[in-house]
Amino acid sequence: MKRDSLFEESVVWSGRPKAVTCPVLYQIAAAIAGIISAITTASAVVVATALGSSPGALLVFAAWMAILAVAFALGPKWWRSELEFVVTERHIILQRGSLRRMMDRSAISFARIHWDPKRPGIGDLELVRAVPTGALRRRLAIVFHGLVAPDRVWAIVRGVTPSTPAGDGQRLLAQRLDDGERVLWSGHPPDGFRKWLPSSGRAALGLVLGIGLFVAAIVSSSHAVHATRTVVRGGLSPESLSFFALVTSLALTILLLVSAGVLVVYASIVRPARLETRTRYWVTNRRVLIQRGDEELHLERTRIVDVIDSPAAGGLNDLFLVLDGPRARAFASSGAFGERDAEGLQPVLRRITDPEAVRRIILRAPSAPAISVA
Repeated sequence: MKRDSLFEESVVWSGRPKAVTCPVLYQIAAAIAGIISAITTASAVVVATALGSSPGALLVFAAWMAILAVAFALGPKWWRSELEFVVTERHIILQRGSLRRMMDRSAISFARIHWDPKRPGIGDLELVRAVPTGALRRRLAIVFHGLVAPDRVWAIVRGVTPSTPAGDGQRLLAQRLDDGERVLWSGHPPDGFRKWLPSSGRAALGLVLGIGLFVAAIVSSSHAVHATRTVVRGGLSPESLSFFALVTSLALTILLLVSAGVLVVYASIVRPARLETRTRYWVTNRRVLIQRGDEELHLERTRIVDVIDSPAAGGLNDLFLVLDGPRARAFASSGAFGERDAEGLQPVLRRITDPEAVRRIILRAPSAPAISVA
């Protein structure tokens, strides 16, 4: 058996990314930078041909935005392609060349799995350690990107034998339980029109911003039509390169505003509503499991020290699971202290109809934990 050179511990598992992808936010940033580069280039053509001025500054800015677009699109792929993942007897190690990040296996509070919707059986495994909240709050997480069957790797990290259906992200979590694990309670947020309403101040602000971008696009379209008519009446030929560049610049600007508005409204209203429809909760004799679309959260019940009941819309309740961990005796950040879902799926059961019964089940002493770290 191989041994790790730093800790002199036996290597339980090691691997590399099977699929190297670019995060969605970087893809969006690359698209925005590319559109801005195209708008600036078209504007430079107008300045050079119609106005007879030097377009040097515009071309430099366009080139800079084009470089940013390429960097956003290819940079994450280049970085992830050289990553190596190692699980030893006691540690989790993420390394790239001489750079290393590590975490004690016993300190892991919960795991998130992000399945790739385009590549069945492949996903990211995010291992999160609970840390104190408040002024000491920080993010401690290690992500194994592009793994084949990330739930199998998570089982190895926990020290249990992977279940037979592991590796199939299309299955419900209840169909991929450990041997001897059984479901004590299951549920999901009730369906209704409320999910299409802003659920927070941030969502409401996003909706207002999206509407503002749509209005800006409409106003810009009106001004663009007026501007093109004005330059044509001024003598600019509709068949000239200058006119084509001007129309291209204006069209791309309107496209950017509309696209930004669609993205903001989708992220603020549509996506949360769709994910709520696809959310399922399970409490087993060992774990609390949450499945939301292509994302999963796996939490050992032994990590839960309290459950906070908070009123939600429609007379329902949210249950925030408060975690604790080694050298983090202050209750760890877990969603109960103002954390946002922007950082990923949180250990929170939202809009529960029978909160007191679920709370009693969660806080009831679980069966012997399956985790066994040498």
